[in-house]
Amino acid sequence: MGNGNKAQMKRERNAKAGTEAKSQLKINVASKTIQCKTCFQTFMCTSKAPELTLHASNKHDKTLPECFPDFKESDVKTDKPNAKANGKK
Repeated sequence: MGNGNKAQMKRERNAKAGTEAKSQLKINVASKTIQCKTCFQTFMCTSKAPELTLHASNKHDKTLPECFPDFKESDVKTDKPNAKANGKK
């Protein structure tokens, strides 16, 4: 059994596994859950208040609650603790 045969067998095994490329575009479209109630433009679920406030003030001359009444800032704190608090230098 030569190396060429081994490579061919490996290609056949991988083809049977059915590994398909997944599109990130479909996932991005599905994650657009925040919608402006004035113009119905959608934003990704990871959008923060400053970005939405900028949209509301620039596009509509309105405030954040007027354009996005259902938007609530996440209570999860994503800041990493600093190294000195952990005892590291």
